[in-house]
Amino acid sequence: MYIKQFFEPKSATYSYFLMCPYSKEAIIIDPVQCDLDKYLAEVKEHNANLQYIFETHIHADHITASDRLRISTQAKSVVHKNAGVECADIFMTDGCEFRFGEQCIKALATPGHTSACTSYYVKGYVFTGDTLLIGGCGRTDFQGGSAEHLYESVYNKLFTLPDETIVYPAHDYKGNLSSSIGHEKKYNLRLALGISKAQFINIMDHLDLAYPAQIDQALPANKLCGKSPRDYH
Repeated sequence: MYIKQFFEPKSATYSYFLMCPYSKEAIIIDPVQCDLDKYLAEVKEHNANLQYIFETHIHADHITASDRLRISTQAKSVVHKNAGVECADIFMTDGCEFRFGEQCIKALATPGHTSACTSYYVKGYVFTGDTLLIGGCGRTDFQGGSAEHLYESVYNKLFTLPDETIVYPAHDYKGNLSSSIGHEKKYNLRLALGISKAQFINIMDHLDLAYPAQIDQALPANKLCGKSPRDYH
């Protein structure tokens, strides 16, 4: 499987292009609107047939390229059924599987950062959104977030994957590209094995973070798959 990682520096967001090298069928995870041309260039370079656009959650720090990508490629947008979005083509739930060529991607419900966060597993790789970051995790203080649920998502879902599974997150603020489940079990500052649920909740309750700079623009647009609410008036 071919994987290309993209980085958008303003929001420190990673997005991912995955392609079956035999069929040229492809998917994109968490595309950022300002990088639309990069994704389209990648599709063109590989003569790929983009099948699906997956969101790990409704983002508060950038605007998704989902709608513009599906207009350009006829790919179908996919979000969790509880994400509060009406514009997507497919509303999935925990355990849903999607094929692209010889590859299969499986949705893993991992709520906590938001109430409808989803991670995506392709054999040997897991794309964790903001649920599990390299050495940390996403905040849990808005969009229906829950520190208790995030802890359970990590311990009951993500940490049950093989230790060698490569972790690709939605963000990193220190230049790290990827990690592994085994590494995060040992070294994650918030979630390593041995940190209790009560300890984790206490950590998350005292982060005192400012809201993302683009939240007022990003949330309304992302509930429309990246369209401006003005497009509906």
